[in-house]
Amino acid sequence: MNLTTKQKQHLRGLAHNLKPIVMLGSNGLTEGVLAEIDNALSYHELIKVKVASGDKELKNAVIDAIIRETQAVKVQLIGHVLVLFRQSEEMKIAIPKAK
Repeated sequence: MNLTTKQKQHLRGLAHNLKPIVMLGSNGLTEGVLAEIDNALSYHELIKVKVASGDKELKNAVIDAIIRETQAVKVQLIGHVLVLFRQSEEMKIAIPKAK
């Protein structure tokens, strides 16, 4: 799923008041963490994930792996906080139509 700039802007506005649901710690990206992110995306559609890593390349590799494994769309990355979106079958969040 590709989102337009307008759609990402809308989702960023919705995500502003959200707290990170999943926090990656020193153990990094494990199967359990991926499963938790996947479940959270299925339930909420729009989530924040806190990726705590001092190494920028490692953080980017973890973020790429999360996006690839969950088939989610990266809406925004500010510091260590990643905003992800994946629409479920119920379509709980209405995004503006692409033009």
